[in-house]
Amino acid sequence: MTWRSAIVHCGAMKFDLHCHTTASDGTLTPQELVDRAHSRDLELLSITDHDSVEAYRHITVPTGLRLVPGVEFSCQWRKYSIHIVGLGIDLDAAALDEAITHQTLARNHRAELIAERLQKYGVQDALDGALREAAGATLGRPHFARHLVNTGFVANESIAFKKFLGAGKPCDIKVGWPSPDTVIDWIRAAGGVAVLAHPGRYGMTRTRLVSFLEEFRQWGGEAIEVVSGRQLPAETRQFAELCRRFGLQASAGSDFHSPAQTWLDLGEFSTLPDIPLVWSRWLEPQ
Repeated sequence: MTWRSAIVHCGAMKFDLHCHTTASDGTLTPQELVDRAHSRDLELLSITDHDSVEAYRHITVPTGLRLVPGVEFSCQWRKYSIHIVGLGIDLDAAALDEAITHQTLARNHRAELIAERLQKYGVQDALDGALREAAGATLGRPHFARHLVNTGFVANESIAFKKFLGAGKPCDIKVGWPSPDTVIDWIRAAGGVAVLAHPGRYGMTRTRLVSFLEEFRQWGGEAIEVVSGRQLPAETRQFAELCRRFGLQASAGSDFHSPAQTWLDLGEFSTLPDIPLVWSRWLEPQ
């Protein structure tokens, strides 16, 4: 595989428009994350926690770093669990509050079902354990994975996902997620731009991805993450071509979760091709 680790530039701009904190399933607090971004000389950052914007309530932004308010929503299209990022959202929008409430209820219901399924495999008190791991953050599968590791049921989180929690595994529960058009409506009502996150991770054929993007554009989607962390150049070219085909803009981000994942650090991802960029709308002087 050919991949060049680099801080990606938009002209002189260093950026990352997809990353996570302890408000969802990341390991850095919101303040630790923005401080890390600043230490790596990033100038434009979007924290895109799953179904949460709490990170934005708990940070002091360092001089020289500009934030684009963001969020990542889960939805269901046919058999696929899709993630759509909302960028440039109004954090005080009523539509955003309604969306997060809906997603929180869906996540809590899914968590109960995951815990019931894990109990059949001999895991006791999985829900309480996951809630302790989440510590008030958006509850997700990584918190169950951490509980499995901490109780000695599996050796590490990777095994937890490979055996139980990953896509298509016995404790991966798909229930309650809204349709993509509903998520896009939420994002647009909150003044944001809907971006299809990491299109290469859904296991779709090209034909199926094209079908999704046809609908995505009709629903009001405006951009694709042409680059998400480390990926093959052929993938980048494919997603760039789809951007051009559907008149969409390009976004990019590391999908950073933890400093331990050194290959997905803030601002580090494969090089972007020459294509219209979604973040250009936020580069105007403020």
